[in-house]
Amino acid sequence: MSVKKAIIPCAGFGTRFLPLTKVMPKELLPIADVPALCYLLDEARESGIEEVMIVISPQKQYIKKLFEPNVALNAHLEEQGKSEALALANKDFGMKISFVTQKEMNGNGRAVALCKKFAAGSPVAVLFGDDVMFTGEGTPVTKQLILAYEITGATIVGCQKCSEEIARKCGVMIPGERVAERVTRVKGIVEKPEGALPSDLTSLGRFVLTPDIFGAIERTPEKDGEVYLTDAIDTLAAEGMSVCACEFDARRYDIGDKLGYLEANVEYALRDGELGERFAEYLKSLNDRFMI
Repeated sequence: MSVKKAIIPCAGFGTRFLPLTKVMPKELLPIADVPALCYLLDEARESGIEEVMIVISPQKQYIKKLFEPNVALNAHLEEQGKSEALALANKDFGMKISFVTQKEMNGNGRAVALCKKFAAGSPVAVLFGDDVMFTGEGTPVTKQLILAYEITGATIVGCQKCSEEIARKCGVMIPGERVAERVTRVKGIVEKPEGALPSDLTSLGRFVLTPDIFGAIERTPEKDGEVYLTDAIDTLAAEGMSVCACEFDARRYDIGDKLGYLEANVEYALRDGELGERFAEYLKSLNDRFMI
């Protein structure tokens, strides 16, 4: 069964970016001049996704406005003859986009569970909003995972080999046998491990989930009132269901982290055809002023 649907959980409070996220969803924070969420939507579309469900909280209804026409702005741009700006303000993402509200902050697993009806028995991709992936002219990360799913028919966890510092903040794979190039069977997942790391293969915000994930979420115990998606996937593995890790190829930015967000802004700005050269010159000028 092909993967044509995706879920993007966007319901978190974004406390690491307070006070800004008190009024603006972190998913709308710009990377260079593009809202972070738009990079995820572009990745989904380029991976063959046709329908996206965005999970928002009651405080993040404002995200919907990104996809709604601004009548006054459109009239102003038309009057000024600013056709390029008008196109940007009314970007067509090339997919059907809908929303569901997570009323309680009870975990990203339960955010995914809200999309059971949307999935309708088909496999779904999941893209976490804190993770922006740059692949340039290469294969988008979600597509890499879809290809792994097509080989295995398994639930796929997008992973990279990470430092211990990063791994302890994420889900770490207990690996089994190699299935294909960059694809490894998973015996289990340890979320935010405190003891010895079972491997350096770390979950980084991309998944392809088979329909049995929804039952697993219901069977997975809470931790501090939340159900983590990686714990639900660990439940599947423990029950003997097929789970694999796909080691994807990409430059990953953790934009939920202030340093990661700044790195993304700098590197995307440097890649910009109009801005990149001038911005590079500016960065070089900082050497003298800041003794870099």
